[in-house]
Amino acid sequence: MFGTSVRGDWLLLFVFAAVILTLPITLVPIGAAYPDLLQKFAIYGLFAIGFNILFGLTGYLSFGHAAFLGVGSYAAVWMFKLFTMNVIPAVLFAMIVAGVFAFLIGYVSLRRSGIYFSILTLAFAQMSYNLALSVLTPLTNGETALQVRSLAPSDRGADYVLKLVDEDLRLVDQAFGIVEHGIPITNLFGLKMSGYPGFYFCAVLLIIGFYVAMRISRSNFGMMLRAIKSNQIRLTYTGVNTRPYLLAAFIISGMYAGLAGGLLAVTDPLAGAERMQWTASGEVVLMTILGGVGTLLGPVMGAAIIKYFENIFSSINENILQATFSFLPSGLQDVIVAVFGMFTGAGWHLTLGLMFMIIVIFLPGGMMEGFARLFGLFKRKKTVATLSAANTQAPNTQASDKQAGGEG
Repeated sequence: MFGTSVRGDWLLLFVFAAVILTLPITLVPIGAAYPDLLQKFAIYGLFAIGFNILFGLTGYLSFGHAAFLGVGSYAAVWMFKLFTMNVIPAVLFAMIVAGVFAFLIGYVSLRRSGIYFSILTLAFAQMSYNLALSVLTPLTNGETALQVRSLAPSDRGADYVLKLVDEDLRLVDQAFGIVEHGIPITNLFGLKMSGYPGFYFCAVLLIIGFYVAMRISRSNFGMMLRAIKSNQIRLTYTGVNTRPYLLAAFIISGMYAGLAGGLLAVTDPLAGAERMQWTASGEVVLMTILGGVGTLLGPVMGAAIIKYFENIFSSINENILQATFSFLPSGLQDVIVAVFGMFTGAGWHLTLGLMFMIIVIFLPGGMMEGFARLFGLFKRKKTVATLSAANTQAPNTQASDKQAGGEG
């Protein structure tokens, strides 16, 4: 049985990798095959996978995961500004900084559970957002957002590091004589991380992140996290200290978020405080619930669905609606445009809210539950058809036997 499970995991990983890597081809019919949107699919898929390790396996709902997303972005941009535009050091640094930050927040927040844990994480995220927006402006550049700039003169010393907002050092790039022309672009050992190369870099990391999450879910550590979700009090009464497991899950989840934040900076080298807002934390909660809490594929699917619909509905304006319903009489056209206008453009969140309500009411387990129901219905129909064919064949066989006996 164990061998079959391992074989099934490798098959799942292979299919997942094949689907992700072929998205630039398969998504052409629905108009979602351009690089910027594909990069968002991969990045927010990673974000949701990491969040699911905490929420899906332990049941601890964090409303502050956007803090790690923002911290990862700031860490990556500072790596670009100080050392090199190569993406590998930036991504690693983003994960490390987010992991340390997650340890500090998790150590305090995990002293409580339930709604109190959720409120604590939300409070820490909002504190981080306000610090980035106003207090730590030498490090974050406040509302303007932290961006990569032209190289600073090489004679500036280390005391200039914290003032590098309008100019960069990039010590490693200067040491190797890398010359820039125009706005600096992130690269992977010379390969520019823009367009489809940027997507494939994010896609490879998504596949790796999916594999790590799968191994965690199948491991003894993952089994302990599920036990905590099932009945933490009973587990505590047996003498198991659950806090180290919860803290480890919180840190891993925070590192996933930091990786996603670093990739946001890789594909668009800037970092703003808006990535740390509570709305970003709520978005990853919606992604996970929409796809299916506790499943492997669900969070990635939820992230792709939300980002796709965001791209579609937020781009529809009044002019497009007027052209779409131009065949209607003038008065009716104005009414229809006014109604649909509330659900498109800046109001596309109403569409997201309706979609979320429908999923929660009819598919509490998310999209993965819907697929499971469809598969079960198809399997049931196939079984009924097989039994019907067997019952039809049985009387014919009996009649043939009787006829053969009579002739004998």
